[in-house]
Amino acid sequence: MRPTINTLLRPWHRMLGLSRQSPPSWYRDRLREELRERRTAETRWQKLSEASDVFFSISRARYDGVPIRKLPPFAASRHLLLYAYMLAKYTLRWKFYRTAAMLCNAHHHHMVREVVNPSKDHKLDDVASRYQIDPVEFKRVGRQLRRVWPLLP
Repeated sequence: MRPTINTLLRPWHRMLGLSRQSPPSWYRDRLREELRERRTAETRWQKLSEASDVFFSISRARYDGVPIRKLPPFAASRHLLLYAYMLAKYTLRWKFYRTAAMLCNAHHHHMVREVVNPSKDHKLDDVASRYQIDPVEFKRVGRQLRRVWPLLP
């Protein structure tokens, strides 16, 4: 990564504070999945979203010390929208889960660090389980929050 991108992404990944995954092959598997989804995207919006997922997978792997691939050299004309979209998308998801945990009165809401897409109830169940939050309440709060929370696909 070029220093300007690295300077931006390193503190952002630190803020997200996502758990390192094990085994290291998880990162490659995730990237393959994202590349597959990017190839099947049809609309410009879908392509942007899937490309942001690819960039996120690469930058997260690099941040976690598993450099599976390099990000393309930053060119503002080609990548500015993509990086802006990626930062907004994953930051909004991260904040969604922390807010949902806080609204559920979880004592450790500040420890919730997730970026999976909260648009499906089973994802809410998974997150509630990981953080020992009442899944019924978390799902109820998550559903209400989804109605007003600005989430990007």
